[in-house]
Amino acid sequence: MAQKGNLMTVRRDVRVVDATLRDGGLVNDFKFTDEFVNALYRANVAAGVDYMEFGYKASKELFDVNKFGKWKFCDEESIRGIVGENNSEMKIAVMADVGRCDYKTDIIPKFESVIDLVRVATYIHQMPSAIEMIEDAKAKGYEVTCNIMAISKVRESDLEQALEMLGQSHVDGVYLVDSYGSLYPEQTRTLSEQYVAFGEKYGKFIGIHAHNNQQLAFANTIEALANGVSYLDATMNGMGRGCGNCSMELLLSFLKNPRYNVYPVFRFLQNEMLALRESGLTWGYDIPYLLTGKLNQHPAAAIAAMKEKRTDYAQLYTELLDHD
Repeated sequence: MAQKGNLMTVRRDVRVVDATLRDGGLVNDFKFTDEFVNALYRANVAAGVDYMEFGYKASKELFDVNKFGKWKFCDEESIRGIVGENNSEMKIAVMADVGRCDYKTDIIPKFESVIDLVRVATYIHQMPSAIEMIEDAKAKGYEVTCNIMAISKVRESDLEQALEMLGQSHVDGVYLVDSYGSLYPEQTRTLSEQYVAFGEKYGKFIGIHAHNNQQLAFANTIEALANGVSYLDATMNGMGRGCGNCSMELLLSFLKNPRYNVYPVFRFLQNEMLALRESGLTWGYDIPYLLTGKLNQHPAAAIAAMKEKRTDYAQLYTELLDHD
């Protein structure tokens, strides 16, 4: 498949999605202050970011509201407390995990909500349930994507079947998600070509959500972009679960579209993100995350090792090999 655009051209189909509150919320149990969220909203609007994901629509039956901040649940009044009627060009997104969301009741009709985009996150074996959630959100009036997680663990035949199912659905876009941060750019290129060919066949846009276990989140994102992927996830200073994500400051510095302005991002980093790190929160590349990324494993073991401040990397590697 031919490369889409080059370093000197602007891709008008590109959309930048800020996932700082949602993926970054996995670092601090979504306990962001309103001041932080207000500043993030303003920074994203000023930077020209296209979508801001506020968090999850998680079930209050499954998750204790006393253990998590409000962005685990994204009640309508919580979002409106930040954005009001969202009188900006930026759209509002939330994520709904299959099996972890009371979507029939918690996702209200679009005409009652300031939310624009519902991102349905699913593992490949949950695809029938994901389709049901997609159709429910679409019938309620939302833009809808399907984020197929842990794609590096999916068999090619299963992926082909899942994409065909999504092609027959009313989903607007489908995400290539490197949950384990194990993909290399060559693999990202091959998968991007497969997803984009599917998208062109069925009229769906394609997005990418990358993790930085091997310091390749940015590289994989722009590799996917070069191959026709148009919706690009990023987070401020790469904040996200474990090793984090593609950094917003890197992505906006790379994109040539004049509607994006990286200056408000730098201002937000110095005013807000530095304070988060100084408070003791940690995210970003480290050896334990490299090990799980290299072995194509869920980062849970690496997250545990980081909390235990383990530096016996060789022993940890041996332990992870036993679970491979």
